[in-house]
Amino acid sequence: MKYPKMKLDILAFGAHPDDVELGCAGTIAKEIALGKKVGIIDLTQGELGTRGSAAIRATEAAKAAQILGLSARENLKMRDGFFQNDEAHQLQVIQMIRKYQPEIVLCNAIQDRHIDHAKGSKLVADACFLSGLQKIETDFEGEKQTAWRPKVVYHYIQWETISPDFVVDISGFMDKKMEAIMAYDSQFFNPNTKEPITPIATKNFLDSIKYRSQDLGRLIGTDFAEGFTAERYVAVNSLENLI
Repeated sequence: MKYPKMKLDILAFGAHPDDVELGCAGTIAKEIALGKKVGIIDLTQGELGTRGSAAIRATEAAKAAQILGLSARENLKMRDGFFQNDEAHQLQVIQMIRKYQPEIVLCNAIQDRHIDHAKGSKLVADACFLSGLQKIETDFEGEKQTAWRPKVVYHYIQWETISPDFVVDISGFMDKKMEAIMAYDSQFFNPNTKEPITPIATKNFLDSIKYRSQDLGRLIGTDFAEGFTAERYVAVNSLENLI
């Protein structure tokens, strides 16, 4: 589905459909509830996944987008497992950044079990910088694009346990996060399925999504939280901004 040009507050990237939901759907749901416009760009169709198919994942991604109330969701259809952080792929991402002009970009974990996650993380972060260079010219649907660099890039946490640089209180939005995740019912735990068991299709993994958020919430004195890492110092205007 093609979305019209619009400015978004937050643009989240994931190497595969479901990456964003697993990493930061609670934060996205909260920001949308606060009136922010949020979109997701999936780099690949997840076609190498053991379970399901690209077509099934596309249907699931559309369902998750509706649950979260996204303003836009697009898939760049890069090759699952084989995309690279090179000029051609960077230009694809730059087109999306310039199309939606987000203030904040969220992207994959800086290191993780799946090789696409770290690759996607670096690809998007590099493209965010390059997107601000006026001498890199891009056009989208026949229209020349204006240079645009997001104010900040944050990386959500995925399979590996990484110490976050900051956490977001998502109390009140955990159910919405889980609903968005379970839109991908081909991918996650189902005791009645005949599909092969994968590391993310176990009950333990499904339970870990909630208890990780509970643990981060415990550490900041709330019910649930999501963690992020940052490429530069996280600044606040006042000590009153801290909870």
